[in-house]
Amino acid sequence: MSKKFFQFKSVSNYLFLSAILSFLMIGGCAVQAAKTDAAEQPAAKSTDPAMKIAAPNAAKTTRGATIEIEQNSPADTVRVFYKDLRENRFRDAMFLTNLRPAIEGLTDTELQDLQLDLAPIAQQIPAEIEINGEIISGSYATVTAKLPDNETKQLELQEIRLRKEGNFWVILTVDEQAEATIKKEGNQYFFNLRLQTHESEAKAMLERVAKAEMVFALQSGGTYGEIAELVQAGLLPDDALTADSTGYNYRVNLTDGRKKYFATADPAVYGKTGKLSFLLELDAKNGTRLSTKDNGGQPLKK
Repeated sequence: MSKKFFQFKSVSNYLFLSAILSFLMIGGCAVQAAKTDAAEQPAAKSTDPAMKIAAPNAAKTTRGATIEIEQNSPADTVRVFYKDLRENRFRDAMFLTNLRPAIEGLTDTELQDLQLDLAPIAQQIPAEIEINGEIISGSYATVTAKLPDNETKQLELQEIRLRKEGNFWVILTVDEQAEATIKKEGNQYFFNLRLQTHESEAKAMLERVAKAEMVFALQSGGTYGEIAELVQAGLLPDDALTADSTGYNYRVNLTDGRKKYFATADPAVYGKTGKLSFLLELDAKNGTRLSTKDNGGQPLKK
């Protein structure tokens, strides 16, 4: 089997970043995907004062914009948000969204801890965001702008939805259910999300270990390999070697002359990088079974 099947992209906080990216990079949906709904609506009148659509010779008050942007307008809020995000002013950026309760109350040290995960997002933000549409309807607004797609990284026209709260516009980065969770968990939200993400990554990593061991055994006459050997063979990502990026320690224990093995994953810092411990074992037919348990951060088998 080709090694390419197992050439994973780095799993370093991948799921955690994906969750945040879904909040920050695409506040609404791709404009292309919304065309069907839009086609069913009556055409908006160009004289509507609450609607701004880019015109060939539209005036620009801000670099990158193709519409005239008024201070503190929905479009201006979007512009400032992505500017703050790109310049690593994460607290200021989050305060413009309904993620604010998750940031309020964080110390500078706690925020800096999160910035390690958020920094890669900032690097994807273009120097100038092209904002080319703004529609206001009562207490809600939609702004269209060209933003990097989560998967392709190509600039695509996206819709960002906002809600007016008092005299300010707030970017709706999460839905009502997630917003309720954020209000409930407050400044623990991102840390809980990261913990849950690390646990999901640990489970996925041991599933990869099972596949990698199967391939390794086929290539080595029926013997299994240690974590470092699986990485060296291109069957596992480098992240499996340390807990620095994944928050989990991974081990493969070889027995019976390397004809048997079991693998474990346990949190590097219990309660911070994860709570669950995982165990991958071979059954009587050399199939694999995966079990998990909160074991106080200790391996389920030694």
